[in-house]
Amino acid sequence: MVGVSDEEIRRVLGLLYQDDTLRAFASLVLGDSEGLSPKALHKLAGSGLAVCDEGGQWRARPERFRELLRARTEPAEELTAEERVLRTFLVDGRLTTLAMRRDKRLVVLRYIALVFEPGVRYPEKDVNVALRAFHDDYAALRRYLVDEELLSREDNVYWRSGGPVHL
Repeated sequence: MVGVSDEEIRRVLGLLYQDDTLRAFASLVLGDSEGLSPKALHKLAGSGLAVCDEGGQWRARPERFRELLRARTEPAEELTAEERVLRTFLVDGRLTTLAMRRDKRLVVLRYIALVFEPGVRYPEKDVNVALRAFHDDYAALRRYLVDEELLSREDNVYWRSGGPVHL
């Protein structure tokens, strides 16, 4: 499944933006396929988010998100040193550990810092939510980002002060 297009990803995510397909997917995840719109179910099946077995029983396929993520992040023929570090310490978008050498931790922290837009100020609560997506110990991540001058803080307000900027 190498080479998933942005359009395919938008199509799959777009289904979850529509009330009928979002409701149908949520019901399937919860194991309830009774009374669901056949049209919504077929849309979900067309995107790989649902399947119908031979007995006519529908079930959700949340693993489709992981498939898209993996296909989208398939390695090029040669990975840079930074890409190898990221692939080692980030699995399905989550950090596997915080215990790593400083040079490798900086690669990971610079990547995480990209979540924060330059020039935008974030309350601590929003920073915590964003960092929790990467690791349960969001306080340690926040501290590392501040210590490495990738984030600055004052009065529980944070802003990006370092790291790469993609134009």
